[in-house]
Amino acid sequence: MLVALLREGEEVVGQLIRHIAKLDYPLDRLDVKLLVEADDDLTLQAVETTRPRELSVEIIPVPPGEPRTKPKALNYGLSFARGDLIVVFDAEDRPSPGQAREAVAAFQNGGDDLAIIQAPLLIHNRDEGWPAGQFDVEYAIHFNVWLPFLSRCNIPFPLGGTSNYFRKDALIAAGGWDAWNVTEDADLGLRLSRFGCSAEMISSPTYEEAPFRLNHWFDQRTRWMKGHIQTWLVLMRQPFSAIRGMGFSRFMAMQLTFGGSLLASAMHAPMIAYLIATLFGAPTWINGWHGALFGVGYGSVLAAALASKTARPSLATCMLLPVYWVLHSLAMIRALFQMISRPHYWAKTPHGEAARKGR
Repeated sequence: MLVALLREGEEVVGQLIRHIAKLDYPLDRLDVKLLVEADDDLTLQAVETTRPRELSVEIIPVPPGEPRTKPKALNYGLSFARGDLIVVFDAEDRPSPGQAREAVAAFQNGGDDLAIIQAPLLIHNRDEGWPAGQFDVEYAIHFNVWLPFLSRCNIPFPLGGTSNYFRKDALIAAGGWDAWNVTEDADLGLRLSRFGCSAEMISSPTYEEAPFRLNHWFDQRTRWMKGHIQTWLVLMRQPFSAIRGMGFSRFMAMQLTFGGSLLASAMHAPMIAYLIATLFGAPTWINGWHGALFGVGYGSVLAAALASKTARPSLATCMLLPVYWVLHSLAMIRALFQMISRPHYWAKTPHGEAARKGR
């Protein structure tokens, strides 16, 4: 169990360790590695203060050096891991108690090519603010509708950043994590598919804290989009090699899903702006087509949120979905600029803010 921590206080670290200790899994079979930057005194002190007696936790100081990223810490921790299965958690995670057993059972019942189990990620602070409410809808659709569909169709998909369970031998054979990619999860999920590996979803979720301040959401989403661009560019450096590894049909499906999501993020704002402009000057039949296409897209999102069975959007959240899509385009523009000026900059998302507000 690898957990990379950076500038985390006692409240966040203590909550994480309590939820790990609640896992319905033999505690003596858990090899918990907390990966902390060697000069991060705040986190090192928080871990020492909150370390439980009933759970074996090893603190691994990560040597200083560039890049100071989560995947670099994970690669360092991997060299100390003793188990045949590896799971990655984030600092703010609250995994369901039965998740580890369900993941192990999925590996036991899966084929030899099964290398990744992804647990769904859900939001526990959806009522904290407008960005958190939008995040809740987005996560519910992504992890309860979209990724299970891709898994059933055997289409490669980018992993979530946490609650990924790996076969250690497949992870090492694929080269571990890319320390320079700021969305190492997306990169690794697609890279493992090039090695002929498959991924599956399980049902036991992990609850996370969504950023409820718009500036924190914007920083995080910029990093995600920058990392997805990096992942796509790396994959396309050797497209024929990727086709041989994934197979032509899976490669093309990945282009439509992963590549299409990048294109959609870039196009949200100009398409909505164009729709608004046509409402005030274009012929009626053009307005009708644009309105119909927008309605199909809007309606499909609401239907997917309902199908997820976990999203509980308010009326305001539903009405402001198009505004949220426009923000994706703004984050994409910023990500493109950062690809030139700060390609490996990792904007850290603050954790524990919801708890400090009493939630």
